[in-house]
Amino acid sequence: MSASQSAAPSPASPAPAVEFWFDFASTYSHLSAQRIETEARARDVEIVWRPFLLGPIFVAQGWKTSPFAIYPNKGANMLRDMQRLAALHGLPPLIAPEPFPQNSLLAARTALAIDPALISGFGRGVYMAQFAEGRDISRPETLTPILDALGLDAEATLEAARADGVKTALRDQTERAMDLRIYGAPTFVTSDRELFWGNDRLEHALDWEIGAAPRP
Repeated sequence: MSASQSAAPSPASPAPAVEFWFDFASTYSHLSAQRIETEARARDVEIVWRPFLLGPIFVAQGWKTSPFAIYPNKGANMLRDMQRLAALHGLPPLIAPEPFPQNSLLAARTALAIDPALISGFGRGVYMAQFAEGRDISRPETLTPILDALGLDAEATLEAARADGVKTALRDQTERAMDLRIYGAPTFVTSDRELFWGNDRLEHALDWEIGAAPRP
């Protein structure tokens, strides 16, 4: 190649991105949802929000409901832990929702019916309504003000959430979670398919994505 010739440009590397897998009924996903974007921006990492349903995954593990409901001592300690962590992260005091776990089907479908750029705001709003206000997220009237605040037509959006295509998208997303061997929420999946489970693994997942965490 002569000096006058220029080398072909190298293909740009994809921007660092981490998938945030969450179920709206998940307590610890609430903590991650409220802080993940701030932590990601500090590292220049994109977050891809992935709503899914834990129910089918629990059934595959032989559970009919959340392990926090199956094992009372585990559930009681989880709620106390959530209270401590909410205070640590500067979030409103935790209100244990009734019933628990909540039915997250409508919220998950609604998240998939809106612009992906709005899922983060919608997700934070749903979690705050549930765990800071004690509201029932299975009810359209709980989701309506959250959609309104995002500038969306709540009635039309909730109707879209009931469309067959959205129902299929949520089933496919849940099946993909199973394919990734996700077993709980929150789960963070990096671009090299490393899996990190739990709110306390959030920073580790982001650091792994940018190469700032040691590889074993």
